Amino acid sequence: MKAIIVATAAIAFVLSPVVSQSFGGFEPDQFPIPQDHPPAQPAGYAFAIWSLIYAWLVAHAGFGLLKRADAADWDATRWPLAISLVIGAAWIPTAQQSVLTATVLIWLMLGTAVWAYLKAPARDEWWAKVPLGLYAGWLTAASWVSVALVGAGWGIGPGALAWAWIVLVLALLFAAAVLTRAGRAPEYGAAVAWAAVGIAVANFGSQTLLAIAALLGAVGILALSLLARN
Repeated sequence: MKAIIVATAAIAFVLSPVVSQSFGGFEPDQFPIPQDHPPAQPAGYAFAIWSLIYAWLVAHAGFGLLKRADAADWDATRWPLAISLVIGAAWIPTAQQSVLTATVLIWLMLGTAVWAYLKAPARDEWWAKVPLGLYAGWLTAASWVSVALVGAGWGIGPGALAWAWIVLVLALLFAAAVLTRAGRAPEYGAAVAWAAVGIAVANFGSQTLLAIAALLGAVGILALSLLARN
């Protein structure tokens, strides 16, 4: 039953952008202070990683249902992953209506995704650990970006650029903390680094120092994800 629930949730999650609308970031006018080209947000191309995440999560759910339906080690991931995917299925239409609600939901998605990832079975790495790591890694970046947008968009604190610096540091520290638990986890590190490079690309020429810091952060997280011990 748990495997069926995960498969159903994965399908609903993947179909969400089809039945609503694909998401490439919040619209500037969704904020009291419009956020036009916020420095905390990765360049638009970076969101293409969702295509890979969607496909691999469906493959994960299908393999789990057909080949590991009664496996105890797979069961450990199923409830948190199902919760994350169910929330995710409603996330895009929510984000189109309310930035604040979407920010709360994406943190719930992140928490349950990281929980599922840390419980991923050691065997079947490409079917289990890799897709969950990519999903959790991208959500790590997206959740912190949402915090920056809320802070800047509601006029909390020092402004959009300062928020970009704050969340870049906090996101990298959060990712490092996950990696201390996960051990060697290149799939998680790659997703976080992909987002950091996207931030660098978005800021070169306008906020070059932030762009360089994001690149250095990407290198650091990749190195940690490869060198950490299990």
